[in-house]
Amino acid sequence: MNGDMMVGIKRGPEEFRSNTSNGSGSNSADSDSKKIKLEGKPSRVIHVGNIPQDTTDAEVVLLGVPFGRVTNVLVLRSKNQAFLEMADEAAASNLVQRYSQVQPQIRGRSVYTQYSNHRELRTETTSNALLNQGAPQPQSLMGGGNGFDGLTDNGGGVNTVLRVIVDNMICPVTIDVLHQIFSRSGRVLKIVTFTKNSTFQALIQFSSEREAQAAKVSLDGQNIYHSCCTLRIDFSKMSSLNVKFNNDKSRDYTNPSLPIGDGLESPSTLPGTAGLLGAPFSVGLGQLNGANGSALGAVPLLGGISFQSQNSGASTPVLLVTSLDENTVTPDHLFTLFGVYGHVLRVKILYSKKDCALVQMADPSQAQNALQHLDKIRMFGKQIHVMPSKYQSVQLPRDGQPDAELTKDFTMSPRHRFKQSLSKNYQNCHPPTAVLHLSNIPATATEENLKEEFTKHGFEVRAFKFFPKDRKMALIQLPNVEDAVDALIKMHDFILDGNNIRVSFSKSRI
Repeated sequence: MNGDMMVGIKRGPEEFRSNTSNGSGSNSADSDSKKIKLEGKPSRVIHVGNIPQDTTDAEVVLLGVPFGRVTNVLVLRSKNQAFLEMADEAAASNLVQRYSQVQPQIRGRSVYTQYSNHRELRTETTSNALLNQGAPQPQSLMGGGNGFDGLTDNGGGVNTVLRVIVDNMICPVTIDVLHQIFSRSGRVLKIVTFTKNSTFQALIQFSSEREAQAAKVSLDGQNIYHSCCTLRIDFSKMSSLNVKFNNDKSRDYTNPSLPIGDGLESPSTLPGTAGLLGAPFSVGLGQLNGANGSALGAVPLLGGISFQSQNSGASTPVLLVTSLDENTVTPDHLFTLFGVYGHVLRVKILYSKKDCALVQMADPSQAQNALQHLDKIRMFGKQIHVMPSKYQSVQLPRDGQPDAELTKDFTMSPRHRFKQSLSKNYQNCHPPTAVLHLSNIPATATEENLKEEFTKHGFEVRAFKFFPKDRKMALIQLPNVEDAVDALIKMHDFILDGNNIRVSFSKSRI
């Protein structure tokens, strides 16, 4: 945990023998796990080794949730280790046995578990970080320990129904998106959505208290999309939901024959996993199976849930781009990059949040094309996220507004790649690769001329070749995709011997 905790345990040397460095990767974890012996004396305290240094308390707790009640947790980040205390030895035994067969992961890094020499964890205070990740208040627990089974919401204890509030809802959130998110923690039976005090809320019923608890621990405080749509989760006073209609406001997944209701849309017409918002999640903690062998489901990575872009079917020409390097990015950079995949009309960097921007394409199909190819690529050292915006257009600021320089209209720009709506160039749109395609090369240009243009801008050239039958085109290879993305942004349309050199991503290899 944090430094505000007084720890009442002694560290046994056998618990730290397998991980004395703080930089070991999954390979060392695999070799270390072979050293673990299960014949040690059973204890309800589990030692967890090889965790990432930025592991949160909740991520460690999630290792234990499928097997029973977790009563305490201690994270020693500087040593890449943690302790997890279960309510009883039976739960701890199930955990150790299961993870000896299927090695768990935290943030893609294999971790190992074994019995600790200690019979219990004695901590005098509970860190705020743990409480914020979903642990119950100490006074609500049996014996005053730091447990995870007594969190209350105005009198409501742990049960199968969660109350979910979505804050900062820049992008729309549908019932199907909620179902996909929360199904990662267990079987969702029913969902009811509503708006209260101008805030979108939902009630979500699971098939068991343990699954609802796992969902709260893993998702409370997280974002559906990067930097927006933050989830605040409590246990509801209600123990069961009474759903009368299956539509865009409520859903009973155990009874698909319910009527739609007057004036409401049926689920089949709603944007679901292939609709406006969403395709599958990127999973961060791997598959956690319960003690009985049934899959609990993949738990999303804490710190932000990101959507993959395939088949997202965007119905707006405007894209929201987040996680930008606000100290580097300009509207021209985004125009150049997104212009690889369509006709960019306007770009607006948000004045109050300069690591976010809106990019307006000519039509929704071009926006979808850009989203599919650019979501989660690295640009200027940061992984960006691209998603459909709730807006249909980017508004230009009035003269004198403070954000005037952050918004740019490219409608009449001569630098557009696509001069016509049905241009054949659309057939040459490829995902970012480490190989760039150069065209419109003057006859006087040599290989050395072209390579020098890239190197003087700080890019390392790994390989180069002209097209055998057309020296107006060439391929140039950089060390990796990220370098190629940055090079395309900075080098597209550079002038050599009077010609504007066009730069694109290539699917070819040198």
